Formats: sequence, C-alpha cells, structure tokens
Amino acid sequence: MHELSLAEGILEIVEQTAAAEKARKVRRIVLEIGELAAVEADALRFCLDTVLTGSVADGAALDIIDVAGRGRCSHCGAEAAMAERHAPCPQCAHYGLEVVAGDRMRVQAIEIE
Repeated sequence: MHELSLAEGILEIVEQTAAAEKARKVRRIVLEIGELAAVEADALRFCLDTVLTGSVADGAALDIIDVAGRGRCSHCGAEAAMAERHAPCPQCAHYGLEVVAGDRMRVQAIEIE
C-alpha cells in the first residue's frame, strides 16, 4: 500500500509548513488527487488518520478535491476526458493519448492557527 508513504510525505509537508509559519495547530489539509494518479482516496484517508495522530495536524479536517483525467491525442491532437490510461482517442480511436491533467496528487492548501 503506497498510500502510507504518501501519507508520511504529506505529514512532512504539513509539519514543514507549520514550522515555517510558526503555527500551533493545523486545522485543515486540502489535497488534489488526480483520477489517473493511482491513489486510493479511502486508503489515503485511513493512513493519514494514523500518521497525523500526535502531530501538529492531529484532528485536522481533510478535504479531497478530485481532478479529472484529460489527455491529448498524439495522432489527431484532440483533447478528451480520460478515465483510465491507455484509452483510445474518442475522435480518431488512435491509442496515443498523452496525459495532460489528472495524474498527480498535491497538497493544495493547509489551514493553520
């Protein structure tokens, strides 16, 4: 389960940000997770519940924003929604969609006090 290592990375980002801002408490963490990022949101929530315990972010609310996958066809240049990698282009049926959005996860915001 790579979500545990992702949760540990998120904790590191949150702790570094809190320390830099001299925050006493992290109230909210906002994550963007792309549809094509291969991250299971429920598993990540579970891991974050464990990893954040006892930290400056213990009890922080977690908001997850889903980012839709999008691709551009290398054959015809059309852009289209992508629900999975290696999908055919809906315009020309060519199997050469290049992912242009929705393949990443990032910490979008951290609310501190």
